[in-house]
Amino acid sequence: MRFSIFTGLLSQVSKAFGNLAIVSGLIGAGWAMPAWANDEDVPWSHAISMHGTPALGPGQPFPYVNPDAPKGGAITLGVQGTFDSLNSFIVQGGWTSARGMREREFGNNILESLMVRSYAEPFSLYGLLAQRVRMPDSREWIEFELNPDARFSDGSPVTVDDVIFSLEVIEAKGRPPYRNWYAAIAEKQVTAPNRLKLVFENGDNRELPLLIALAPVFAKAHTDAETFDKSTLTPPVGSGPYTFKTIEPGRLVVYEKNPDYWARDLPVKAGFDNFDEIRVEYFRDETTLQEAFKKGLVNALKFGDPTRWATGFDFPAAENGDVVKRAIPLGIPAAMQGIAFNTRRDQFSDPNVRKALRMLFDFEWVNRNLFYGLYTRTAGYWDNSELSSIGRPASAREKELLAPFPDAVDPMVMNGTWRPADADGSGRDRKVLKAALDVFASAGYVLKDRKLVNGDSGKPLSFEILAKNEDEEKLALAYVRTLELLGIEAGVRSVDPSQFEDRRTKRDFDMVFNTWYASLSPGAEQYGRWSTKAADADGSFNFVGAREPAIDALIDEIVAAGSREDFVDAVKAFDRVLISGAYAVPLYHVKDDWVAYWNTVVPPRRDSLYGHEYDTWWSAEAQ
Repeated sequence: MRFSIFTGLLSQVSKAFGNLAIVSGLIGAGWAMPAWANDEDVPWSHAISMHGTPALGPGQPFPYVNPDAPKGGAITLGVQGTFDSLNSFIVQGGWTSARGMREREFGNNILESLMVRSYAEPFSLYGLLAQRVRMPDSREWIEFELNPDARFSDGSPVTVDDVIFSLEVIEAKGRPPYRNWYAAIAEKQVTAPNRLKLVFENGDNRELPLLIALAPVFAKAHTDAETFDKSTLTPPVGSGPYTFKTIEPGRLVVYEKNPDYWARDLPVKAGFDNFDEIRVEYFRDETTLQEAFKKGLVNALKFGDPTRWATGFDFPAAENGDVVKRAIPLGIPAAMQGIAFNTRRDQFSDPNVRKALRMLFDFEWVNRNLFYGLYTRTAGYWDNSELSSIGRPASAREKELLAPFPDAVDPMVMNGTWRPADADGSGRDRKVLKAALDVFASAGYVLKDRKLVNGDSGKPLSFEILAKNEDEEKLALAYVRTLELLGIEAGVRSVDPSQFEDRRTKRDFDMVFNTWYASLSPGAEQYGRWSTKAADADGSFNFVGAREPAIDALIDEIVAAGSREDFVDAVKAFDRVLISGAYAVPLYHVKDDWVAYWNTVVPPRRDSLYGHEYDTWWSAEAQ
């Protein structure tokens, strides 16, 4: 741990001369005074926000909870897949960790952070382990004051040393992007027994202080730093409202309410953590999970398949009202679901090949024949929000940002007229097929003996699409039927979810299904998804292997934006570059969050911008 001596030195000089006027004279004579020298002028607050000011004052509960929700009872949730780890912050097992330890949908049941996010706002944080916080407008540092009542589940206090340990162990052994964020801390200063000040190299990444405030805090006394990067089923000791009751690898995890939970009376926890017990059961396939829900073995279930949403409620409990369907309007950009290209593969290294393949997905046929017309076509990465570039010509500021990269954005994307290919729904639209063939020709491909081949090498265009469940397989097969009309050799391989994640993480695929989740405040996580540095980093989310200087520059602009206006322009310019790079075949989205539940559990009347959150629900029996 490194400690700054400049602040102490400046204080001693000030006292010696009686005031800072003479110190200022010394600075004028050649001293370089850092921007954080007048730290004491920065006020403390209960909350911070990425842009603007937080919506809630001290003592106000979050608007999407029932502060008077009854406590007690149990809920059983179900997921498809498996788990073999209890640490989601490392590369090994990071994508196959037990659900519910720390996440928005299932709750932060085990691990907590210095501050907690309100999902009723774009990006505002309120004090949790830290009762107060402060940072200057320059965002060159942030200081936290820990709540003296904060305790781990074993009763030991949460200390500044635990926070420092957590940041340093993840910096040393965590996976991107966490490792990269915490490595940007230049100094850790213990300014009082319960205060920690984190100094950054500069304030260029204006989101960084907020990301640090959301870092998970582990108990140093119960965490082995030497083996932290190894997958483990040893339960971590956290400060959250629950502890582990049962762990059956790959099948079941049960969380049990901690009766001595330290934060149960805090305003930011009002209406949360209402069940005495939370069970998360794992199912090998989606059909088995659906059947378990119909039998009442699972109390609530999120739906993503329109077919199941439209036709899967013809069982008695749904017909008599014991099972409720709920479509929650989302207040965030649509997630970008797509079939991602591995641009590290030779056949996908040319953007024109990717653009032609992108044109051949017949959304109209798929939506009508497979999904009851319930989907909307996805075009970009922030559809349905002010951050989207779709249908909007680039602003003067966007053009300024993109000027150093004249070839990074297609003209139609720049002027806002580009849309995904609009096929007629026949599955064999000759107009689209001809247009795609013309784009293939610009990449050197020709039709020969009913095969699409490279004109120079004579090698046919061939690849494999990796799927992890029957829904993805069904969609991939529909896509392949269209590809075959142009003599493209495409196959589909289905694997179980754990093998799917392993192959995706190791980049062992040609094309793979992926979802890029969107928010109203994209920021530093985009480095891990798209930056050149992340293209070859183990455990990063840059599955496609993007290596585009314009991407790197625009992410820098996004995280450095000082106003909402500059931020929106930077994200829209970024959206244009991603679309022009054709890194995936865009699929579809729904504008609602679909969830169904038995009347044994009760959701609050109001939901967050992101949809349902089970940690705000409660038991009907307790009610």
